[in-house]
Parts: sequence; structure tokens; C-alpha cells
Amino acid sequence: MVLSHLDESGRARMVDVTAKSDTIREATARGRILMAPETLELVATGSMEKGEVLAVAQVAGVLAAKQTGQLIPMCHPLPITGVDMRFRLDRSASAVEIEATARLVGKTGVEMEALTAVSVAALTIYDMCKAVDKAMVIDQIRLIRKSGGKSGDYVREGES
Repeated sequence: MVLSHLDESGRARMVDVTAKSDTIREATARGRILMAPETLELVATGSMEKGEVLAVAQVAGVLAAKQTGQLIPMCHPLPITGVDMRFRLDRSASAVEIEATARLVGKTGVEMEALTAVSVAALTIYDMCKAVDKAMVIDQIRLIRKSGGKSGDYVREGES
């Protein structure tokens, strides 16, 4: 297996995508943050002292996707054309499920942008709820699917 982010000397490098064709690309990532049932209820009812937790997490996720190239050293800064954030309260697991889909027309994929959006949304939820629940756990951040580009489509087994 050849790692594209290493040069012939084994040093990290940004991959040159100049010769690649622009294609429509999309990626979806998911993750969750587990919390006490009482904390989840505060989130669900909008009763958290810092404000509407999921509204703030949604904005944070979109902003994070747009800033991924500045946060992760070998990521290209990308002209994101869309980011959708979705949240689902899972009362049986006492968790907020987070999903982000990022899109663009470009030379490289948006997997890192979707993953960053989920990660920062989860961190934002933690930040807004930590006063009442420091034991929260951010968990299972993963790529669900991606489309576009030379490598084609990918769908994680067991996910829809």
C-alpha cells in the first residue's frame, strides 16, 4: 500500500491534485456524544443554561467543515458548496447522534470536512453541557459514505 501523503523520503507532504479532474464529491460522517439522561433531557427541552445546544452545534459543525484545511496540516483548503448537519436524540443510549454531509465540485474529496464537522459539533455539545455533566463521552466518529472521484463510491458496511 502506498501512502499518498508521504514523499519518496518518507516525509509528510500535501498531495498535488493539479492534474485531477473536478467531479461532484460528497461525504457523510457520523458520531455521537453519550451523556446522563438528565443532561439529554436538558438538551431536548432547550433548557441548558448556555442556550440552544443543537442550534449552536449545527453552526459549529458547518464552520468546522469550512475550516478543515486550516486545522489539518495536509488537507487542501476546499470550496465547500454545502454542509448539512443532522442531530437525533437517542434516549435508549442517552446520546445525541450527529451526522454531517459535506459537498463540493472539486479535485479532492470532502471526507475530512464531514468528519471534522461531526467532531466539532460533538465538542460544542460537550462545551455547552459540561457544567452539568463532565462525564460525557464522544464516541464512534466515522465515515459512513463518500461518492465522487477516481476511487469511486464507498459505503460503510452495516450503515445506511
